[in-house]
Amino acid sequence: MSHVLIVDDEPAICWGLREALGDESHDVTVAGSAEEALRAVDDGLQPDTILLDVRLPGMDGLTAMSEFRTRVAGVPIVVMTAFGDLQTAVQAVQSGAFEYLVKPFDLDVATETVTRALALTERGTTVPPSSPEDTPSPDGTLVGASPAMQEVFKQIALVAASDVPVLVTGESGTGKELVARAVHQHGPRRDAPFLPICIAALSPGLVESELFGHVKGAFTGAAADRRGLLELAHGGTVLLDEIGDTELGLQVKLLRALEQREVTPVGDPRPRPFDTRIVAATNRPLPELVEKGEFRDDLFFRLSVFHIRLPPLRERVEDVPALARHFLSRVRGARQNRELSEAAVAELKSRRWPGNVRELRNVIEHAAIVARGPVVEAADLPSEATPPAAAGDGSTSRDDVSRVLAEWTRRTLAAGEDSKLHERLLELAEPPVLAAVLEHTGFNRAAAAELLGLHRTTLRQKLRKYGLEPNAE
Repeated sequence: MSHVLIVDDEPAICWGLREALGDESHDVTVAGSAEEALRAVDDGLQPDTILLDVRLPGMDGLTAMSEFRTRVAGVPIVVMTAFGDLQTAVQAVQSGAFEYLVKPFDLDVATETVTRALALTERGTTVPPSSPEDTPSPDGTLVGASPAMQEVFKQIALVAASDVPVLVTGESGTGKELVARAVHQHGPRRDAPFLPICIAALSPGLVESELFGHVKGAFTGAAADRRGLLELAHGGTVLLDEIGDTELGLQVKLLRALEQREVTPVGDPRPRPFDTRIVAATNRPLPELVEKGEFRDDLFFRLSVFHIRLPPLRERVEDVPALARHFLSRVRGARQNRELSEAAVAELKSRRWPGNVRELRNVIEHAAIVARGPVVEAADLPSEATPPAAAGDGSTSRDDVSRVLAEWTRRTLAAGEDSKLHERLLELAEPPVLAAVLEHTGFNRAAAAELLGLHRTTLRQKLRKYGLEPNAE
């Protein structure tokens, strides 16, 4: 029988994990602090896998990892957190964590992770930690504590130390270049150049020369040899931004360069080797472009060895206050130590943010200029922008929903049905919302809970209440 040590100060988490792992015939020990867990190990406990929370009373989980390494070397450690950031994820992964679970997680995911970790133990394989100097100081550019962003941090931490191509996708303004920079800064190439290249911004007639270089006399105006951007970033990282806008002829040459790790300058038949990591980014749906024949499938597969999807701001509204305060602290020339009023925060959280994080930054910079006192009020914020496509697209606006709800309330009150009005409204509105989100996530309850902003236990109770469980009769 395998022995699993759970180190977490949340009784509900411990109970759920104990029940789930017990059903899988694992022996489970629970400790509410790192110190308690270490004492148990010192007293003779020999765990086969450790589930370790990051935020603990007393010694934190990341510090405890090194202590466990000296006592039970080689035992896989699964890090758990609901409050992680990019630096936490990087530290955990580079310290040798077997896996990094973001709370709230599905218990099925946790048990599957433990099964994989135990398989490592049985084979005598371990995840070696990186040396401490491999972890750079935090750069503070990526902000967010939501589960969606913690998943992004985890992915950055996992891929940074490798050298495979990375594809970053997301709507305009979500911060794709920041992710690319984080991959570079937390990897072994951090001391070499990071070179962002916007494919769409290059001159159509000179894009090949810009990327691959040219020799003297290759074309009119080529007065001297010139190295291309891929060569100039030798040893570092190149971000190929807006890769979805690359024309097909150039796609062929890019694929060959990536496959052969060499470039052929314009006017020179001799290829030159280059050593550059490639990160590509786009806000366009590449799989759809592949189906339409507008993007080569072989280049798509080559670029998307590791895929990081950045969520739009509307899917991580809980990050809006922290982002707003971050941008407010960085406004140059504005009064320092300014704060956001509760009304301003509420207004910011209510907006749709079609321009995502970039739009939020612009709004905060505007408000910092308009505000006269130490507190930025809701009245200091500019009016909410409406994207051109929003008009007449057939979607239901917030005003439409408000009118329907107001009309339902008036009719209900007119009929004299004025008891438990809020409860009745929830019973009317929640089932279709829950059903739609479940369908959207392919009935993945953990993903549905994340989108709804509910704890997984709360979601399970609501699904049971309304008879919406996937296995319900």
